Amino acid sequence: MRTARERTAESTATTAAATALARDLERAVRGEVDFGSAARALVTMDASNYRRVPVGVVSPRDAADVAAALDVCRAHGVPVVPRGGGTSIAGNATGIGVVLDLTRHLRSIVSVDTEARTAVVQPGVVLDRLRDTVAPHGLTFGPDPSTHSRCTIGGMIGNNSCGSHSVAWGTTADNVHELSVTTYGGAALRLGRGSWDGAPEGLRPLVETNLALLRTGYPTGLPRRISGYAIDALLPENGTDLARAFCGSEGTLGVVTEAVVRLVESPPVRVLAVLGYPDESAAAEAAAGLLPYHPLTVEGMADDLVPGAHDLPRGGAWLFVETGGATVAEARAHAERILRAADALDGTVVTDPAGVRALWRVREDASGTATRSADGGEAWPGWEDCAVPPAQLGAYLREFRALLAEHGLRGTPYGHFGDGCIHVRIDFDLLSTGGVRRFRRFSEDVAGLVVAHGGSLSGEHGDGLARSELLPAMYGDELTGLFGRFKDVWDPAGGMNPGSIARPARLDENLRFEVLPRRRVDVAFAYPHDGEADGVVGGDFSAAVRRCVGVAKCRVEGPSSGPGVMCPSFRATGDEQHSTRGRARLLHEMLAGEIVTDGWRSAEVKDALDLCLSCKGCRSDCPVGVDMATYKAEFLHHHYAGRRRPAAHYTMGRLPRWLRAAAPFARLLNAAVRVPGAAALAKRVGGIAPERSIPRLAPRTFTRWLRGQRRDRVDDPAVVLWPDTFTEHLSPSVGRAAVRVLDAAGVGFTLPAGTVCCGLTYVSTGQLDQARTVMRRTLDRLAPLLDTGLPVLVLEPSCAAALKTDLPELLADDPRAARLAASVRTFAQTLEECAPNWQPPRVNRPVAGQTHCHQHAVLGDGADRRLRERAGLTGELSGGCCGLAGNFGFEKGHYEVSTACAEDQLLPAVRAAEEGTRLLADGYSCRTQLDQLADGGAKHLAEVLADALDSSGEQLSRSASDARPRRR
Repeated sequence: MRTARERTAESTATTAAATALARDLERAVRGEVDFGSAARALVTMDASNYRRVPVGVVSPRDAADVAAALDVCRAHGVPVVPRGGGTSIAGNATGIGVVLDLTRHLRSIVSVDTEARTAVVQPGVVLDRLRDTVAPHGLTFGPDPSTHSRCTIGGMIGNNSCGSHSVAWGTTADNVHELSVTTYGGAALRLGRGSWDGAPEGLRPLVETNLALLRTGYPTGLPRRISGYAIDALLPENGTDLARAFCGSEGTLGVVTEAVVRLVESPPVRVLAVLGYPDESAAAEAAAGLLPYHPLTVEGMADDLVPGAHDLPRGGAWLFVETGGATVAEARAHAERILRAADALDGTVVTDPAGVRALWRVREDASGTATRSADGGEAWPGWEDCAVPPAQLGAYLREFRALLAEHGLRGTPYGHFGDGCIHVRIDFDLLSTGGVRRFRRFSEDVAGLVVAHGGSLSGEHGDGLARSELLPAMYGDELTGLFGRFKDVWDPAGGMNPGSIARPARLDENLRFEVLPRRRVDVAFAYPHDGEADGVVGGDFSAAVRRCVGVAKCRVEGPSSGPGVMCPSFRATGDEQHSTRGRARLLHEMLAGEIVTDGWRSAEVKDALDLCLSCKGCRSDCPVGVDMATYKAEFLHHHYAGRRRPAAHYTMGRLPRWLRAAAPFARLLNAAVRVPGAAALAKRVGGIAPERSIPRLAPRTFTRWLRGQRRDRVDDPAVVLWPDTFTEHLSPSVGRAAVRVLDAAGVGFTLPAGTVCCGLTYVSTGQLDQARTVMRRTLDRLAPLLDTGLPVLVLEPSCAAALKTDLPELLADDPRAARLAASVRTFAQTLEECAPNWQPPRVNRPVAGQTHCHQHAVLGDGADRRLRERAGLTGELSGGCCGLAGNFGFEKGHYEVSTACAEDQLLPAVRAAEEGTRLLADGYSCRTQLDQLADGGAKHLAEVLADALDSSGEQLSRSASDARPRRR
């Protein structure tokens, strides 16, 4: 056992070596060199169960930078791992030594040759960016893993990625013509097909002396044989294909700096045949029989992945079979031929593009949704993507399910049934010693099962740290020994991604969970869906952080993101630490305490969370429901405990208190901030961005106006009208409009007695003790109305979301909190529930604007869409976040990111709106952002309907007997 002095000396030597390495890299490389704690923490993990800690991160600018970085690392004897999007599920992109981040600079589409159907790309190009670029030419890149919106071409080459369309277009290796590669030893190679030109020295003799082994040692009949090295691609009868042999090498042979890839013709129209079968095995056995009909996909899943959802045909399992054509009729006819031939229990053909996208989203999100079982338990990769010959799939799945049961495990298989490739997340216990032992035993047993069916341990994601140790079970000792000699030809120093494929690490070491605390972390929120210990469900912050499995849907850039919200700060900055995944990784390392050592006081975590807008988009858009807004509030609560806070926390974080105090002096204060210099002083003192204008206070609050109308109480109300802070003090016109519409709809209302507050601003700034005090006071004042069971109409979406989520999770010990949360309704929901037969006035105009991010994430907008349709408001609202997000966009230092978020979706949608379009924005922040960055004019839906009532001449009230609520 080492003494304390020996450990100190070792740590000092390690630090000195890292410092020298960083210094030499900074001298040699023009790109960024970052050996800081945050940069290292961000790349310790990929989307697997594994974690390795790197020394530092280098972001090379070009191929020369890659070569320079490798030269320095070789001189220092430090290994290198090339990394793309970090979505690998086998641990093959975890940090060790120096991580080469190829996503920051090496991301150019160099050229596209539409006649030759090829493209020249750098390794950091995101797949969907390439597909979007070539789509106008009717072309696409065939391989398309479910992470297509964020995975990189370099990563796909490293893993030989496949995706759902591989039955038509093959794997990445099938679609690569040439590769430019730099080895750890400094050689620049050009790898192609048909000759040994460009091969490293010693490769040809190695192959030619092992021809018999290479011809007999690989399983046949496997469209998805991804495991091991594809040395057999170098056989003369296989075309001596150096590029193909390199594909799937997982960064263990060299670094790809450029690739010439094949493009395929993309059918102009695609439709989806959805086939229902009694069970999973029946679907699996049917899949191979559909291949002669040349579908584009044959994907399968069972009802334990999508129970009772999405209007699927009858059955306990389904095949998604995509067909293409020049026209809808042609594609549909192809799908119907398959439907007739399929002998399915039930089936349908979906031609509507929106419907097709919705169904594919179910399949693509499975890599995340499968990590949570129906009862909330955790499930993990570990036997994620084996493949067997398609004709063997049904039998294999039956035996696989039996093996799961034998080990007392549960999993939900799904995946590429047409290729015999299965994905599955399993409820391994990777936290306890016994659980890890069972994980190992199961892995060894299932490897034997796969081999018995003539299969491959990996059918898509590679071997990495998860399966490389088991390769002898598939290939035997002689061929796996040849794998080691093959690697040595390319990488004699062993510097490229050690531990994967050749000379592997053990599959039960480097597990990312072993560094997390075993005792529950003392936290403020309840985290009701995270963790279970000692019979207590929920309340485990470590389990909440473990939710992020790294599939990186939060890293989507550009048009591929669709109408969602997540993650606006990453889209604005392109920086991993400002993605949901990046923040979750830093929180993980904060709990681990190895790289990020200051716990809740961590500056690295604070900096990453600083640009989190608390939009809650990840709560709904993340496949596993990571809730970074809550984690941020939790962190700030602990970070500033007993410490001085930023000025904005005292001003905007306690906004309800200041607005109530300022209400009597509204006119005076409005005039004062327009005195030259006064606004600048107020913003400087209050921590407000100097670029921002200070909003005007309402000279007359909403409730004061309402009481003047003698409308604050009624004898028989249908709803409780919540006077939120923003409506009360900053935009009472919204409240007045809502009252006019409620009157027209015959919906009586009442107000709570006294001042109520949802606590939103306290939560968003992490002042959770004060938030709880405010919330308890609110519950006390609202208690008599809660007993009536009336719905609570909240006009401001952010306040409604706080009442639905933050309130019950901060006051889990108070049953009134859950009752209030269940009572919350939006404006549209209230009208739909309380006045279902009311016909709103016809506005008959197009709309533009934005669905509030909190409404998207927490409340839903189905009722709003239906109300707009009945009112003749046509068109779609944009997704994303407005960028103001309550206090965020007003805080000093956030203005540039705030405006960049608005420019992502909201402002372009508003600028593109045709003349006469109504701008809709139910959130006060959204309207304020448009006022300050555009021409303004956005209104709450209640205001639009109230304006229409006025202009149509419709009476604002009905007779006392049928509409107007009786006054007390």
